[in-house]
Amino acid sequence: MRPVQGRGLMDGGIDGSIAIPPRRLSVPVSNRYGEGRMAVLDFGPTDRPVDLVFAHANGFNAYTYRHLLSGLAGRLRIWAVDLRGHGRTTLPTRIQGRRNWSDHREDLISLLDTMDGPPVALCGHSIGGTSSLLAAAKVPHKVSRLILLDPVIWAYPTMAVFNTPVLNKLAGRAPIVKSTLRRRDRFDSRDQAFKSWRGRGAFNGWPDAVLADYLTDGLLEEDGEGLRLACTPTWEASNYSAQAHNPWKALRQYKGPVQLLRAETGTLCAVTRASAGPQLAIRTVTGGGHLFPMTHPQVVREVLSDLAS
Repeated sequence: MRPVQGRGLMDGGIDGSIAIPPRRLSVPVSNRYGEGRMAVLDFGPTDRPVDLVFAHANGFNAYTYRHLLSGLAGRLRIWAVDLRGHGRTTLPTRIQGRRNWSDHREDLISLLDTMDGPPVALCGHSIGGTSSLLAAAKVPHKVSRLILLDPVIWAYPTMAVFNTPVLNKLAGRAPIVKSTLRRRDRFDSRDQAFKSWRGRGAFNGWPDAVLADYLTDGLLEEDGEGLRLACTPTWEASNYSAQAHNPWKALRQYKGPVQLLRAETGTLCAVTRASAGPQLAIRTVTGGGHLFPMTHPQVVREVLSDLAS
């Protein structure tokens, strides 16, 4: 491995458990999409290889999942990453001509290339799950298993539209793209952002501590001019509109075990038991929406804890 280890982070559990603080790492990444450093939160004992690499949802960051993952740090070594254009990762973001998530796939593969030790499990939420799946299909020898948390996998007809160059432009007209581009991206303080977002929109039902964790790396200082969103609205919108990839093909290519947790309401995953292969186990999170890792973290933690058995 070639990371630069940083300082430990303060931590505190929200469910009465003892939370073990992660360390900040900065890992050099280089591929055809550019060079930079990927920010990583390193949970768990440093005297063992990495067991799990975790990738977040669009617009968020690794620190958002701190409480979910820190409860596992007594038994697992976990690297939670900030994807390109998110958190404290410094990889370049190029929007012009971008049609798919190949850059996120290649970044995860580049990260895996820095690791010593046996194959690791990949876990990802939403875009992080889809990107993990795409990476596993390309380098299956580096991935022991997949745990996908409501990954973005459209039904075949929708995916066919997104993979047609002319019709792909329709994705850029989606309401979520338009609303994202209108999003406020500057704040005077984290407290101002916290009060603005608490209990509203996507943050409805979030524990206060999880929202505060998101803001830790979700807002970055802007040269003495307050704080700005680490994931800019233009990059977040680009991730929503760049849908010309094929996760169904990746599901067929990756032969290792796959566990898929789907939201009960508002799921972005069209995979069903009828369409699943023999290596894929599907579970619906009762009462959970697309952001169930934030509102129902115990369900995810139970699944991930099996990695330590």
